[in-house]
Order: sequence, then structure tokens, then C-alpha cells
Amino acid sequence: MFSFFKTKYQRTKEMYQKYERVLIPSMLVLGFIPDYVTFKTIKPQTALTVLGCYFAMVGIAIAFTQYYDSGRITHKLKFVRLFTPLLVQFLFGALLGAVFVFYWFSASIAASWLFIILILGLIVSNELLKHHLSKPIIQASVYYFIMFAYLSIVIPYAFNGIGPRLFLLSGVCSLALMLGYIYVLVLARGQVRAQWRSLAKIVVAIFVLMNALYFADIVPPIPLALRQIGVYHNIRPTNGAYVLTQEKQTIWQKILPGTVIHQTNREPVYVYSAIFAPNDLRTKIVHVWQKYVDEIGWVDKDTLSFNITGGRKEGFRGYSVKRAVDEGKWRVWVETETGQKLGRVTFEVKNGEYETEVGR
Repeated sequence: MFSFFKTKYQRTKEMYQKYERVLIPSMLVLGFIPDYVTFKTIKPQTALTVLGCYFAMVGIAIAFTQYYDSGRITHKLKFVRLFTPLLVQFLFGALLGAVFVFYWFSASIAASWLFIILILGLIVSNELLKHHLSKPIIQASVYYFIMFAYLSIVIPYAFNGIGPRLFLLSGVCSLALMLGYIYVLVLARGQVRAQWRSLAKIVVAIFVLMNALYFADIVPPIPLALRQIGVYHNIRPTNGAYVLTQEKQTIWQKILPGTVIHQTNREPVYVYSAIFAPNDLRTKIVHVWQKYVDEIGWVDKDTLSFNITGGRKEGFRGYSVKRAVDEGKWRVWVETETGQKLGRVTFEVKNGEYETEVGR
């Protein structure tokens, strides 16, 4: 009986090693795609609960590998050990994919492109550098990045708020949790025990990097997300909705980037935005109007704000209006009251006749 299982294990191991180059990236894709599809449709609280389970599972899987390889777990679980790298790869793909989805929908590409590229880089390297990622110290480092990113999403939802204090709290909690996790790995008396100082330095470096990106306004203001933004000739509230008056556009004009607003007598220009926020979250949203001036660049012309309350799936709607708008290139940034950017709309104001149409 023992020889039967030994032979079975050997055959399974040989097959695994033969197809490892296909299996590992496949698990990454299997982890990423379902999250990208489902996390856009289910409630954020449900998604965060699922992510919490993933997070716990990958932590257990990494620790299991360390304890098994150091001989502190029975070799009867060798089948489990054989496929643990696939599980870790799947969970890393799922977690990084989910973090990407959350931050993608909260990010202004113009302001947060560096952070989005960082997450995408980790997703890609998770496949390209899979042999390096099999090293415990690298796995633990990626795990800490995910831990910090995950807590920076969870804590604002838990406290129904945003801002530097909650982000710093996320960082402190992640450091405390990671310190405890490193201690658990060190107890395994495996590779981490010999390299824990290097791991600690990497963790501190990630902590400093994340905070630097946040206070440089590169990390998007989770959990807010800009759902819609546009430029209009008139906005009129009616029966709990907004009647939006915009210029008629051809199909070609809708495809091409950029918006042109015509005016005949310096009429007011309206900018409308819809922003998703969790239930019970109350905060202030700011519209920063800027005009492009030759030889100077973008110059602030006005700062208008309004309060929002979370809970509406399509986003809390609000608008700002600027009167006597000069011809030229304009843009309006949508920001939090602390200056974090959610997105922007860029348009050009020209003199000329125009036709309008009404929408909601």
C-alpha cells in the first residue's frame, strides 16, 4: 500500500514538474479574471469578505510551506505541499487582481498612473518571475504589499471615512500584523529565520513607499470612485433627478477625445459628476476649474465644492457652475477636500452657434 502511494506521488510530481510552466501562469489567470468580472458587480462589502478569506488562505499556504520544508509538519501531507505553489499563485493572482479592480475604479489615470502600473507590474512579474517568487522572502514581501493595500481599502469602509489618518492607521495595522506573521515564519526555522532582517527591511521599504505615494497624491482615494463626469450647458434638478442639457454631437465627435462647448454670449458652463461612496460616508467634493494660459500652463480659476452622502450605486450626483467663461482650453479636476484627485474632464470653449439635447 505504501509503495502504491509512493509511486502515485512520484508520477504526480513528475507530471506537475512537466507542466509547471503552463500550470502556474494558468492559475494566475484563473485567479485574476473571475475577480475582475465579479468584483465589479457584487457589493464591495461582499468582495472584501471574499478577499479576507483569500488573504488568510495565502498566509496559511506560505507558512505551511515553511513549516513543511523545515520538517516540522509530517510528510504525509506531501501531496498538499506539491500543489501549494499553485494555490499561492492562484491566490496572489486573485488578490492582486482584486486590488487592481478596487484601485482602478477609484483612480484618476492622470494622477495615479504610477500606482496602477506598480500593481500591474506585480501581476505580470507574478508570472514572469515565478521562480524568484517561489522564494519565501519574496512571497512574504508580496504578501505584505497585498496586506497594506487590502487594509487601506477595508479600514475606510469600516470607519465610513477617508483621509490621511485612516491611511496611516492602515499602514500601522499592516506593520503590526506583518511583524506577527514574520515571527510565525521564523518559528518554522526555515529560510525566513536566516533572512528575517532582510525581510524586515523590505517591509519597511514598502511601508515608506506606500506612504510616499499616498502623500504625493498618487494612491487614489479609496473608497471613493468617480462614476460619471461631463460638461453641460445647463443642469436642472427635478424630482430627485437631474435634467442635463448638452450639445448635440455626431458619432464621430463622441468617439474622438475632447469636448467642445460653444457659446454665443459667455453663457455659464456646468460640470456634473457622480461619485460612488460607501453607505453613511459623508464628505466634501471639490471641483477645481483651471484654464490653460500660454507660456504659463494650467492656472486655477475657481474652486467650488459640495457635500456628498454615500450609498447610491450609480454615485452621488453633484455639479458646479462657472459663469462668464472665456474662450480657450479648460479642465475641471474632481478632488477630495484634502486634494486627492478622483478624475477630471477637459474641454474647449469656443464662440459659435450650437444645438442642444436633453438627457438625464
